[in-house]
Amino acid sequence: METLLSRIEGKRDELVALTRALVQIPTVNPPGEGYTECCRLLGERLRARGFSVRYLRAEGSPGDSDRYPRMNLLARFESSRPGPCVHLNGHIDVVDAGAGWSVDPFAGVVREGKLFGRGSCDMKGGIAAAIVAVETLLEAEPDLPGAIEISGTADEESGGFGGVAWLARHGFFSKPRVDHVIIPEPLNVDRVCIGHRGVWWAEVTTYGRIAHGSMPFLGDCAVRHMAAFLHALETRLWPELARRRTVMPVVPEGARASTLNINAIHGGQPEGHAGLPSPCVPDSCRVVLDRRFPIEESLEEVKGEVVGILNELARTRPGFRFTVRELMEVQPVLTDPALPVPRTVAAAIKAVLGRTPQFVCSPGTYDQKHIARIGGLEDCVAYGPGILDLAHQPDEFVAIDDLVAATKVLAVAIRALLRRDWDLNAAAAA
Repeated sequence: METLLSRIEGKRDELVALTRALVQIPTVNPPGEGYTECCRLLGERLRARGFSVRYLRAEGSPGDSDRYPRMNLLARFESSRPGPCVHLNGHIDVVDAGAGWSVDPFAGVVREGKLFGRGSCDMKGGIAAAIVAVETLLEAEPDLPGAIEISGTADEESGGFGGVAWLARHGFFSKPRVDHVIIPEPLNVDRVCIGHRGVWWAEVTTYGRIAHGSMPFLGDCAVRHMAAFLHALETRLWPELARRRTVMPVVPEGARASTLNINAIHGGQPEGHAGLPSPCVPDSCRVVLDRRFPIEESLEEVKGEVVGILNELARTRPGFRFTVRELMEVQPVLTDPALPVPRTVAAAIKAVLGRTPQFVCSPGTYDQKHIARIGGLEDCVAYGPGILDLAHQPDEFVAIDDLVAATKVLAVAIRALLRRDWDLNAAAAA
């Protein structure tokens, strides 16, 4: 094990260079820019190191077009000896840079031991760590049993339907092809993420009747109807959600309660007009709800609470009419920490970093949802470099020491999984 760790330590500059190269391809989603270029960069590198490489476009998935193809990379190294398959999956897309940066968000600036850039933390640093971990492991022990797969996938930031979900539906995340999955998302280098909360996204629209704004009594204001709905959420649902706690080890602590966010609100005349508005009573208003829930709640209960409030308003408030359009639903995921991947990654953290690992759950969803629900594969965790709180922020960065540390942990864990040495007994003896 020490030889393997020393080899990785010597590849610090290579790790930084690969992460920078990935950051410098602005794979912003939406709309889904640069996916093909990013997949080609990864694929050409892995092909040169003995991997078979496939480029898979998720045709027909949300957002897919000839201009913005939902391109995915799948690379596989097959040993001559039989054994399990370990799959390392990372999403290549990043959110928009936004304002407030002190550096160019797509330059990959390195200073004070940190690599800055959009996606450096979430999660191009993790992809680089996984690739260098696998490359170094195969250099050190080319006769390991089994197979290693690496995927770079699209659209995780918008639900993963053009990436892992599409691949899972086509059998790429199911046994017997794959046995174990590690997703190097940024959850801190001494944490193993064993799941995430569920999510229900819905668009609620209230309706009214248009009229002249100087005579609002001749119309029916949809915004006021929406205000009544929001007031009910404020006084009834939000206090109730704050009282609910989960046994899931969700981080940060505030996310151990059920949550509801108003993602957007639009009413009346369309936005973007530069001049003065015309005087009209708005005949529609819509909000987008982002409801997150733990394993103790059912999806039916989550929906029922919101629809129940709306139905009550329809009964008691004159003229109240509404529709609900469901946008996305994801069940919570909680992996048994006794399964091989969480056990092995935890043992690798202890062996490499000398720290007692913490099992956590993510407040938001990530692509484990599709691996578990569509692929039917439960032995999956998220582990990688970076601090979750920095994701989607200005001046996002990954610490270079964390990049190196996570690469070492991943290499040791992959080696143990291929050898079915889940508790690293052989590594400890060595």
